[in-house]
Amino acid sequence: MSSCATGHITSEAIYPFDARGVAKRFRHAAIFGALDALQPGETMRFCNDHDPLPLLNQLSARYGDAVSIAYVQRDPGAIVIDFARL
Repeated sequence: MSSCATGHITSEAIYPFDARGVAKRFRHAAIFGALDALQPGETMRFCNDHDPLPLLNQLSARYGDAVSIAYVQRDPGAIVIDFARL
C-alpha cells in the first residue's frame, strides 16, 4: 500500500497530493500551487508513478532552501516524496 492512501491531513500537518489523478498538462502548475499554499512547518506528501526528476530541478530552482525534498518511497511505479515548507 502506498503512503498516499489517505485523502486527509494527518496529525503531523502532512497533506497528500496524488499527482496520478491530475492531467499531465496541469500537473506542474497544480504542484506549484499546492506548495505555494503550504505554511512553514507543513508538508505535502507527493505520490506519482514515476520519479519526477525534471520537476525536482524546477522546484529547486523556484524554492531553493525554502522547501526540503525527501523520498519516502522510491520503487518502480510507486514514488512518494515529502516536500516540506521551511
